[in-house]
Amino acid sequence: MDKKILSILSKNARIPFKDVAAECNVSRAAIHQRVQHLIDADVITGSGFDVNPKSLGYSTCTYVGINLEKGSMYKDVVECLKHIPEVVECHFTTGPYTMLVKLYARDNEQLMELLNGKLQSIHGVVATETLISLEQSLKREIPINVEE
Repeated sequence: MDKKILSILSKNARIPFKDVAAECNVSRAAIHQRVQHLIDADVITGSGFDVNPKSLGYSTCTYVGINLEKGSMYKDVVECLKHIPEVVECHFTTGPYTMLVKLYARDNEQLMELLNGKLQSIHGVVATETLISLEQSLKREIPINVEE
C-alpha cells in the first residue's frame, strides 16, 4: 500500500488525498495516516514546490567540485556554505573532489564573485573546479515499483 501511495504522490504531490484513496480503494483517513507514517519514518522528506531559478533571474546553474585541505574539515565548510544562499546542494563525495556543490548565479560576473569571493575564501578549501550546466535535460524521482 505504501509503495502505491508513494508512486501516486511522486507523480503529482498536489493530488488530493481523496483521489489517492479512490485509486487505492481505501478511506481518505487511511491515506492520511499512511502518509503521516511515511513522513515520520523519513520516507517522504518534502512536499514543496520547485521554483524555476530562471524566473528569479538566476540563469547560470553550476556544479563546483571542491577539494579540502583535510576531509575532516567537511562539516565546518558546510556550515560556511549554509550562509551562501545561492548554494542549493552540497554533497560529501568520493572521487576527485571532497565535495560537490550545486549553485545558481545570475550571470558569469556573480559566479566569479561566488567562486573567488566566497567559496575559495572558506578556510580549508584548497581548490575548486567549476562545471556550468548548459541545460537540465532530466529531473525525476527514483522509480517506485508497486509490484514488489
